[in-house]
Formats: sequence, structure tokens, C-alpha cells
Amino acid sequence: MNFHKITRLVAGLLGLAGIIFLVMIISKGDDVIKASAAAGDTSTVDPMAFVAYITLAIILFFVLFFVLKNLFANTATLKKTLINVGAFLLLFLIAYFIFATGVETPMRDGEVLSEGGSKMVGAGLYLFYFLIVIAAVLMVFSGAGKYIKR
Repeated sequence: MNFHKITRLVAGLLGLAGIIFLVMIISKGDDVIKASAAAGDTSTVDPMAFVAYITLAIILFFVLFFVLKNLFANTATLKKTLINVGAFLLLFLIAYFIFATGVETPMRDGEVLSEGGSKMVGAGLYLFYFLIVIAAVLMVFSGAGKYIKR
């Protein structure tokens, strides 16, 4: 049996299981499910969530497997990827150590966001702003380059 047949078989079985569990959920009705969930019983929707988790795990495994396989098969692509990851990491370090500040922040639920957590959130925001500016500049230069070539 080849890989394509196995993949189709697994996809069919997961799809069939999903359909069966969906029919079970629909047959119970919204009110029963809400009442049982309020009481802490989630046994009606747990099998459907389990099928979704299995599907997600399989998809993530194959995506990571083929991405890594193709990266290591082509050294030029690996080099470009490592350069881009390094540039992203450098931008994050700049955002974290130079721009972000950390202040303990009270949350709505009574918890307190620590100084380090606040600094990470700030660094993430600054990194997002940097990436927006870089993307906008690259789009402008790309558009200008197309007009110059004409």
C-alpha cells in the first residue's frame, strides 16, 4: 500500500468519525449540551474535539516534516532561512532591550502582569511595528522598481 492510499484512508476515517460525532452532537441539542457543560460534563463534545486534535497533530507533523526535509535538502534555501531567522531574532532583541519597558500591570481579573511579562508584550508590539514599517518600505520600493523598469 503506498503513501497516497494510506493518507486517503486515514483522512476518510477521520472524516467519518467527525461526521458520526457531529450527528451525535446535533441529536443531543443545544440546550442539553449547554446544561451538561455547565454541570462540568463535556462528554458529548469531547470525541469531536479529540478527532480535531488528532487531525491537527497529523497535519502539523507532516508540515514540519516536509518543511525540514526540503530545507535540509537544499543548502541555499537553508542558508536564506537561517539569515531571515537571524534578522528576525535581531529585530526582537532590539525591540526587547532598547525599546520595551516593563511595568507591573494590574489585570481585570485581579492578577498582576509581571514586569518581565509586560516587557515581553511591549517587545512584541514594537516588533510588530518594525515589521509593518519594513513591509511598507519594501512595498514602496517594489512598486517604484516596477515603474522604473517600464
